[in-house]
Amino acid sequence: MDCSVENEPLGTDFAKMLDRAKTLNEQFDEWDRARKGQPAAEGNIMPTFGTVDWLFREYKISDAYLRKVAPRSRSDYEWAMDQVCDTLTKKGERIGDQLVKRLSPRVVDKLYAKFLTGTGKKKLEGKERLRTAEKLVGLCRKAWKVVHRYFPAEFDKEVPNPWTGVTMKVRAKAEKKAVTREDVYTFAWGVMDDYPEIAAAAVICFEWLQRPENVVMGHMKWSDYRAPSAPATIRVVHHKTNKIAPHPLEMQTEQGVVRFYADAEDVLARLPRLGVQMILRQVGKNSKKERGKEPIAIPWVYSSIEHAVARLRKKVEGVPPWFTLDACRHGGMTELEEAELTDGQGRALSLHSTQRSYEGYAKRTQARMLSATKKRHAHVLAEATAKEQENEAATNVRNGAPEGVRNGETGVTKIA
Repeated sequence: MDCSVENEPLGTDFAKMLDRAKTLNEQFDEWDRARKGQPAAEGNIMPTFGTVDWLFREYKISDAYLRKVAPRSRSDYEWAMDQVCDTLTKKGERIGDQLVKRLSPRVVDKLYAKFLTGTGKKKLEGKERLRTAEKLVGLCRKAWKVVHRYFPAEFDKEVPNPWTGVTMKVRAKAEKKAVTREDVYTFAWGVMDDYPEIAAAAVICFEWLQRPENVVMGHMKWSDYRAPSAPATIRVVHHKTNKIAPHPLEMQTEQGVVRFYADAEDVLARLPRLGVQMILRQVGKNSKKERGKEPIAIPWVYSSIEHAVARLRKKVEGVPPWFTLDACRHGGMTELEEAELTDGQGRALSLHSTQRSYEGYAKRTQARMLSATKKRHAHVLAEATAKEQENEAATNVRNGAPEGVRNGETGVTKIA
C-alpha cells in the first residue's frame, strides 16, 4: 500500500529496541489514520505527517543527526528547530504546521527575513540576528536534505530543497579567543587544590590538543598514559574523527632524558586516580546525607564543567575573562603556528583531516606577525645585498678592462 514507514533492523540492545519500535509504530499508526482520512488521535503528540514539525522529528531520529551532531550541541539544535517551527506566517499560522511541499523558495526567503529580526515578543528593533538567521537556514538546509532521501514523495519535485541558494547577508565573523601557555598553567595551579580534574582538563586541551567534550566524556584514560607497551607516550583518542595520536613524552639524548611535557606531567601527577577515566569528580564527600558512606566518582557533564571553569577563572588572578576549555585547545593550536611548524607537522599533532579545518584554529597573533615580518625584512635585506653585489661586480668589470679597450684601440702591433 506504499506505506512511507520502511522496515529496519532494531539492533540487539533491548532498551533501544523498545524505544525505536515505539517510534516506528507511532509513525505507522499516524500514516494509517491519514490513509483512512481519520483525524489524529486525541491527545496525540505526534506531528502531522508531511509537515515541518514531522520533518524535524524525522531528522532527529536519523543517523545524520545521532552520529554527526555531538551531544553537547543537541540542545542548540533543539532550540533552533523550535525557532523555525514557532515562526508565524502573516495569517498567524505556525510554520511547523505547514506541509513541507508548501515551502517554496520565495516563502523561505521571507522566513529568512523573519529570522533576521525575530518574531513576536522577541522581535528586535533596528537590529538583525545575522548569526542566528545563518544557523537556522543552515539547519533547515541540512534537515531537508537528510529527510528527502527517505521520503521524496513528501517534497516538491521541482525544488525539493528550497533552502539551497538562500542569499544571506554577509557578517563579520567573530573569532574565538585563545589563551596562552602562561594563562593555562596559572589557572591549573590556581584551582589544583579544590578541582584537580578541571586543572588537568585545561592542560590536556592545551598540550595534547584534545577536544573538551572528549576529555569530559572520558576519552582520556589512565591506561593510555605511559602504558607498559608504550611507556614514553600518551595516547590521545580523537573521538570525533576516530583517530589516535600517540604523543611522545620524552626522548633519550647523550645529555640525558629530555621530557617534552614536564609541566603537564607535573599536573597529572597531582590528579587522583578515581577510575579508568582521567577526568572524574567525587560526589558525596561533603554531603550531610552521605556521611558515613564512601564517595563515588562520576564523569562531569560538559555544561557543568564549563560553568565551573567560568566561576573559577574569576577567582584566579591573571586569568583572562575569555578563559574556557575550548580556548585552551585554540591556544595550543596557535602555539603550533608560533613555533613555525609546517602544515604537515601541525596536523600530525592535531590530527585534523584537512588543511582548512586545521588553519581555522591558529590565531593571527602578534608573535606570528612578528615572525613573518622578520622573515620579510630578511628577504628585503638579502635582495638589496644581492643587488648591491651585482652592481659592484659590474663596476669592477668596467673598471678592470684593458687600456686599449677603454681607449677604443685594438692593441694589435703592425708589422712593416
